[in-house]
Amino acid sequence: MLFRIDHQSPLSLSDQVAASVRRALADGSAGPGERLPAARELATSLEINLHTVLRGYQKLRDEGLVELRRGRGAVISDGAGPGHGRLIERIHELAAEARAIGLSDEELLTLIRGTLSPDSTR
Repeated sequence: MLFRIDHQSPLSLSDQVAASVRRALADGSAGPGERLPAARELATSLEINLHTVLRGYQKLRDEGLVELRRGRGAVISDGAGPGHGRLIERIHELAAEARAIGLSDEELLTLIRGTLSPDSTR
């Protein structure tokens, strides 16, 4: 799995770590059951702080994409397939685009809820 970090990006380093895993899920280069690199090793190879990698892994855990197991490290969850990773990546892109045009998170959620309501027209 290839981890890419751009120190010039407005995206935080931990978000970039998480995005690398999401991309790997989306393109099929990583799948359920696969172990992620040890946080310490990844931090050393990317020349970033260990806690930055751990924050990225924790975001993935919160999204249900990764299980963090003491002694085993980070493992891609069984339910994390290509569609799941692609969808979450697109959600992050949508949120970034909404913020770029000045929408608050609540305004974006209101738009999404309106789109999901059964009586909305598409």
